[in-house]
Amino acid sequence: MKPLANADLLKNPTLIKISALLLLTVASFYLGKHWSNDSYHQLLFFSSSATSGTSTPKISISPNSNKTFNLSAIIPSNHTTTQPPNPIPIPSVVTETEPNPPPPPIQSFGVVDENGAMSDDFEVGEVENVEDWGNQTETVESESDGEAKPNRFRIKKFGMCPESMREYIPCLDNADAIKKLESTERGEKFERHCPEKGNGLNCLVPPPRGYRQPIPWPRSRDEVWFSNVPHTRLVEDKGGQNWISRDTKDKNKFKFPGGGTQFIHGADQYLDQMSKMVSDITFGKHIRVAMDVGCGVASFGAYLLSRDVLTMSVAPKDVHENQIQFALERGVPAMAAAFATRRLLYPSQAFDLIHCSRCRINWTRDDGILLLEINRMLRAGGYFAWAAQPVYKHEAALEEQWTEMLNLTNSLCWKLVQKEGYIAIWQKPLNNTCYLSREAGTKQPLCDESDDPDNVWYTNLKPCISRIPENGYGGNVPSWPDRLHTPPDRLQTITFDSYIARKELFKAESKFWNEIIGSYIRAMKWKKMKLRNVMDMKAGFGGFAAALNDHKLDCWVLNVVPISGPNTLPVIYDRGLLGVMHDWCEPFDTYPRTYDFLHASGLFSVERKRCEMSTILLEMDRILRPGGRAYIRDSIDVMDEIQEITKAMGWQTSLRDTSEGPHASYRILTCEKRLLKA
Repeated sequence: MKPLANADLLKNPTLIKISALLLLTVASFYLGKHWSNDSYHQLLFFSSSATSGTSTPKISISPNSNKTFNLSAIIPSNHTTTQPPNPIPIPSVVTETEPNPPPPPIQSFGVVDENGAMSDDFEVGEVENVEDWGNQTETVESESDGEAKPNRFRIKKFGMCPESMREYIPCLDNADAIKKLESTERGEKFERHCPEKGNGLNCLVPPPRGYRQPIPWPRSRDEVWFSNVPHTRLVEDKGGQNWISRDTKDKNKFKFPGGGTQFIHGADQYLDQMSKMVSDITFGKHIRVAMDVGCGVASFGAYLLSRDVLTMSVAPKDVHENQIQFALERGVPAMAAAFATRRLLYPSQAFDLIHCSRCRINWTRDDGILLLEINRMLRAGGYFAWAAQPVYKHEAALEEQWTEMLNLTNSLCWKLVQKEGYIAIWQKPLNNTCYLSREAGTKQPLCDESDDPDNVWYTNLKPCISRIPENGYGGNVPSWPDRLHTPPDRLQTITFDSYIARKELFKAESKFWNEIIGSYIRAMKWKKMKLRNVMDMKAGFGGFAAALNDHKLDCWVLNVVPISGPNTLPVIYDRGLLGVMHDWCEPFDTYPRTYDFLHASGLFSVERKRCEMSTILLEMDRILRPGGRAYIRDSIDVMDEIQEITKAMGWQTSLRDTSEGPHASYRILTCEKRLLKA
């Protein structure tokens, strides 16, 4: 190739471009150097080298070391500052390992953090007082729907009930109805006698004076505030049996030593004895759901909770009328219920163990009709434990009672598996073979095949033995915890639209509530709410309660099955959960202020066809503790009326979208009950 001449070289465009770039670079450097003086920062350079895939910072002395600079020259004259522009020192050494100094703390109040987000790091204080709520109910006139219709009146504010109603249970305190009873010798006065329609609760039941936020579980097992249940009769009657005592150091508290009439040395020792007597009584495995009859303050059930056993503690509202109230204040499952003339509101084959310790019930009266009710509720192969004087005393009258009890249990085909000290334990048979082999005419016959042992709402006791299903349904349940998510056989016995897909529906309900509870925990901080006594007012298969268990929330759930829908109670108990039948157009059999949380999903859109929504909401207010919460998940068309009623009750509410979004047909109303005073 012919070499380029000098003239041609100068005309080469590439060379011209390179020369211009070099000239521009030199000029920029010269100008930067010239403009740098003591009034401005010099450029700082940092470098890092890659070695073996890692970046190692180089640390060097800044050329501005030991210099200070006045920035006033570059700050506009119209700029205002809160402090004078003092000289800013430049650090000598800069490293990546030295952390930046933390920003000054931002003072915040309530539950908003320094980033403006809602914080879950706070303690719940005393419930809010509204001193001037008043006891007058206020009404306002609503516009009429047309000229032919007169204007209607709606409640603007429900007034407080009289102070005498602070422990009012409408269906158990109906004095007028009790006076009209033809007989009370069988305990009829302790059963449900609800006010007639239109005469129900129309005010807010007040708390006792000095009411305080309940002591949280598990401390509440051993102590509660005196001001919340201000009654001392049980202390006077049962203090010597270690039921309950008044704290000698702090008179504001009741203490529960854990004893009972037959286990004054503590429930734990008593439970250990029962397990040793019968090896199959494995608490928390084979024995998961129990009933304690005549429970006192429910220490038997309270101590079974630590063994993974749920116990329905029941007692009538009798001379020891506050025993159920104490149990619920402690955070233990309990209901006011009486063995009298009607079936209890629990299904057949519900309980793995039924316990009676000096429960003051004559089991042999009327040919053993009350023990027949125990037999109906006891699971096939389940156990009945009786701790009473006839078991261990040898007085003539007591020995006669023991003989009568033996004869009765033999006629029921129960097997006396162990008698030790003051406890006797029987086992119910697994099938009907023994019943069918008895001589003709034997008392306590089998019930007709047409009898439904799960029909319990206002159903009279029957003098017959409930049949055990020939297919073994109800008796073949897995051990806990496997039974919680195993679709039980009795799914097939429920009167329900679906037949083939029942197991799929069961699993779908569990999955749905598991996801919902998970979202509540994340978004609404449920684990900070200190839930303990929870009621699901329309429980279905018990999926809501199962989800709370799966997410390890330290609470128990009473699953209520309304009479307006299918009877799913057998499935709930087969899962190892607690439940009860109820009609929400009537009051519930519990004391006021006994639940921390009420959950109602799809309840109002069904029940409003049968009764006023205010009837249900006023009952919810009665049984909910001040500071307690209610979540109402229902269709949009009932939410306006529900919000109006809850506002009239003094609740704080917030309407939220469901996970389906703003265009879904359902909404969630979150409610909080405030502590109101007249």
